[in-house]
Amino acid sequence: MTGPKTNEREGTRAFLRSAPMSAFKVREVLDLIRGEEVGRAAEILEFCERGAAEIVGKVLASAVANAANNDELDPEELYVSACFADEAKTQRRMRPRARGRATRIRKRSAHITIIVSRLPEDRLARLRAKRAAEQAVRRGRRGRAAAPGRATRRRAPAPALPAAHEHEHEHAEVEEAPVAEAEAIEAEAIEEESIEEESIEEPEVVDEADTVEEAEAAEEPEGSEE
Repeated sequence: MTGPKTNEREGTRAFLRSAPMSAFKVREVLDLIRGEEVGRAAEILEFCERGAAEIVGKVLASAVANAANNDELDPEELYVSACFADEAKTQRRMRPRARGRATRIRKRSAHITIIVSRLPEDRLARLRAKRAAEQAVRRGRRGRAAAPGRATRRRAPAPALPAAHEHEHEHAEVEEAPVAEAEAIEAEAIEEESIEEESIEEPEVVDEADTVEEAEAAEEPEGSEE
């Protein structure tokens, strides 16, 4: 048995009739988003370099809007269930050539259809788990980024007083150091002076009477004593 017909597929659809490009070019872009989630499909079309990507993106946005407004579906739970392009009317033009001949010009067009549906339950559960994990990671990054800032704001005032106190002590020590050195120098000078004074001997006092008697005793001859 063949699958469901194109017009019997379930989901919300959007049409674009007579798009000014060939169906072959549109199909190459539709193959990129078939079966993808709506958000992922929009990203693919945004960075796709083909000319048909812009038109297909508009049709996809229209299909998502129809599902949200008409069928009351959550746009984040939708995916591209089907997308196809059919050949439309071809305009024929003629280009003059040499010797009275002419060349045919075919200006092709296409009908673009995109159908979006709600994700299956198993796939939807995986998507929700993935989003929850991403949110947890983002919260963790925000908490890690904010924690150092809070810590610095709380700890900054605490070391301010000890730092100022130590600074004052340093100034006091610097000011007291020259005074202590001057006092030590003065004490050393006083000690040296006292030592010098003790080292100086006092002159002996000689009695004049003793000196006269010694001189007379030395002048007397030896014979007179007898």
